[in-house]
Amino acid sequence: MSTQSTAGLDDAGTSDHPSRSDGFVRGASELIGGPLGDHAVALDRPANRESRFWTAARIVLALACLTLALHWVQKSPCQDGAWQNNVQYTRLCYTDVLALYYAEGLNEGKVPYRDHPVEYPVLTGYFMGALGLPVHSLGADDPQLNQGQWFYNLNALTLSALAVATVAVILALRRRRPWDAALFALAPALLLTATVNWDFLAIGLAAFGLAAWARRRPALAGLLLGLGGAAKLWPLFLFWPILLLALRAARVRAALTAIGTAVVVLLAVNLPVAIPYRENWYRFFELNDTRPIDWGTLWYIGRYFDGKVNTGVAGDQGPFQWLNTHIPTLNTLSYALFVLACLGVAALALLAPRRPRLAQLAFLVVAAFLIFSKVWSQQFVLWLLPLAVLARPRWGAFLAWQLAEVCYFAAFYGELLGAATSRPVFPEGVFVLASTLRLGTVVLLCVLVIRDILRPERDVVRRTYADDPDGGVLDGAPDAPWLAARHTAARSPQPLSTTVPT
Repeated sequence: MSTQSTAGLDDAGTSDHPSRSDGFVRGASELIGGPLGDHAVALDRPANRESRFWTAARIVLALACLTLALHWVQKSPCQDGAWQNNVQYTRLCYTDVLALYYAEGLNEGKVPYRDHPVEYPVLTGYFMGALGLPVHSLGADDPQLNQGQWFYNLNALTLSALAVATVAVILALRRRRPWDAALFALAPALLLTATVNWDFLAIGLAAFGLAAWARRRPALAGLLLGLGGAAKLWPLFLFWPILLLALRAARVRAALTAIGTAVVVLLAVNLPVAIPYRENWYRFFELNDTRPIDWGTLWYIGRYFDGKVNTGVAGDQGPFQWLNTHIPTLNTLSYALFVLACLGVAALALLAPRRPRLAQLAFLVVAAFLIFSKVWSQQFVLWLLPLAVLARPRWGAFLAWQLAEVCYFAAFYGELLGAATSRPVFPEGVFVLASTLRLGTVVLLCVLVIRDILRPERDVVRRTYADDPDGGVLDGAPDAPWLAARHTAARSPQPLSTTVPT
C-alpha cells in the first residue's frame, strides 16, 4: 500500500472502539448497557464529516486537562512552601520543583551551573533558571511575593502544557485509535506525579521526537530526542530500537541521520556549560556515580530480604547489602544487566517473525533501565506512560500497573513520614510489598509486549493499522534482503529424508 493511501486511511479509516475490541472495557461496559452498538452515533467520525463538537480527541484532551487540574489541587497544600508538621508527607503533596527553588539557590538569584552545581542534565538546569530567575527578580522588587509559590505555579502551568501536548501527540499517532490516549489522560500516575519533578520537559520533547520520526523527518526527530536527552538521559535510549529496526528494514541512513543530529545537539547544549563550569556541570554524573541503593528498586527489595536472612553477626552481609557498600560494583552490575537487556531487545528486533513496532521496543528498553537501575524515583513512572500506551493499549494490565503505582505512591510517603519523624508509619515490609508489586507489574507489561511481538496477531494496534504507525520510513518497508532470506529459510519446510534406516 502506498504512503499516500495509508495516510488517507489514518484520517478517514474505521476507528477502533474499545468497548468492542478490548476485553476489559467490553466487560466493564456491561455496567452501562454493553458495547457500542452498530447504529450508535460515533464520536470519532472523520473530520470532514463531523457534526459534533465533542469528538473522541477533544474528549480525551479535556480529560487530560481535568486530570492535571486535579493534580494541581492535590499539590495545593504544599504550594506556599510553609511545610510545617511534615504537611508535604501527610498530604502527599511534596514536589522537588518547590523544594529545589531554594536548594538550588534560585531564590537568591544564582544562575544554574555558573553559581551553583545542579543535579540534573543541562537543559533541565536551563529550564529551572529560565523560570526561576525572573521570579526572583519580581520578588526582589516585591518582598510580599511568595517566590516559591510563583515558581511552582509557573512550572506547573508549563509542565501541564507539555503533558497535554504529549496527549495530542498520542492522538496524532493513533488517529484510528483515539481512545488509546485516554489511558494516558486518566492515568492515576499522571494525577499523582505530574509536577513532582521536571520530567515532562523530557517526555514532551521525546513525544515530539517520536512524532517527527513517524512523519519521516529523521533529522528533526534527532534534534528533539537529543534535546530530550539533554533534559533527562532516557530519551537517548530510544535511538537503540530506532537503529535496530532500521537495520532490519535496511533504512540505516535515516537512523544514522537522527543519531548524528542528536549528537550535535547534545554537544551544542552541553559544551557552553561543561567547558567553563566543568565541576558544576559534572555534578549530575558524580551524584549518579556515588548514590547507593535507593528506595523501591530491585536492589532495595533484595537488601531487605538480605536483612531477614543474615545472622546479625558483625560483618555478616548478604549480596545486596554488600553491593550497597561497594557502589562501583553496584554500578557495574546495574549497567551490565541493562546492556544484556538491550542485547535481548536486539535479538527480539532481528529474530521476531515480524518486525516489531518502534513503540514496543522503546517501552522494553526504558522499562529495562528502570528495572535494573539503582534509582527509581516516584515520578519515573511518567517515562513509561506514553510508551506503554503506544506499545500495548490494553486497559486490563495497564490498570493493574497503575493500581500498583498508586499503592507504591502511598507507601512511599508513609516511608518518608516515618523517616522524618523517626516513628514508622507501618512496617517496612509494607513498603517492600508495594515496591515488589510495582516492579512485578512493569515486568508483566514487558512480558505481554514481548508476547505481542512474538505473536503479532495478538497486537491490537496491528489489527487497526497495516504495519507500524510510529515507524516513519520503517512503516510498510520490507525486511532487508539478507534478513528476509534467513526468515524465509527458517519458515521453509525441510525435505523428508528418503534414506532407509538400517
